[in-house]
Amino acid sequence: MNAAPAFALLVAIVAVPTAPKTASAADLSVAVAANFTDAAKEIAAAYEAETGTHVRLSFGSTGTLYSQISQGAPFEVFLAADQERPRKALEEELAVAGSDFTYAVGRLVLWSAEAETVAGEETLRTGGFSKLAVADPTAAPYGAAAIEVIERLGLTETLRSKLVQGSSIAQTFQFVQTGNAELGFVALSQVPADGGSRWEVPQSLYTPIRQDAVLLKTGAADPAARAFCDFLRSPQATAIIARYGYGLPGGS
Repeated sequence: MNAAPAFALLVAIVAVPTAPKTASAADLSVAVAANFTDAAKEIAAAYEAETGTHVRLSFGSTGTLYSQISQGAPFEVFLAADQERPRKALEEELAVAGSDFTYAVGRLVLWSAEAETVAGEETLRTGGFSKLAVADPTAAPYGAAAIEVIERLGLTETLRSKLVQGSSIAQTFQFVQTGNAELGFVALSQVPADGGSRWEVPQSLYTPIRQDAVLLKTGAADPAARAFCDFLRSPQATAIIARYGYGLPGGS
């Protein structure tokens, strides 16, 4: 009976964005889309081990991070969950011309923390649940992909009253992980290898989630920022990216 208050409390706790810290001269400051959190931490550790440069990572929805960048946040590299914001950064002269590239291709899954809850597309059609979590489609590309799936399945009106919205894909995952929503659309990279139940959504149901990186003007004169962009495309980094369930540019 206290599920609704608990859900509201969770929103209040996690919806407040963390302001980026000011990086020291010895740090490289990177803004990272929330879905890429674990992979980015491992890549940053590998880069630091190889170069000695500490990478300061700030996570959030792509939309929120872009808003911070446009307001002067001291990030040097931006790892978005879409192509739109890096291109916008280029158009608004916040990024270095020609520095954008796709570093990963995201995969969307319908996931529940409970075993046998998710059994493919039919789970959505039968509607035997009260809450379906999705990320804010205006700020999080994975949320936009989730809405696209629902629309293509013709379930927009059927599921409208069941949708609960996270400010980012990280918050959306928390809703499902804590049971505040029985299931939700999240990134494959977030889902534990064992436990729960999942349906990897066919690519035919949503536009490919091509995630682009871009060198920001604040990092243009920093060799470490350029080197990090290069490292992100190295065999060492791409192996990490693939291991977390992402597709690679030009690959599967």
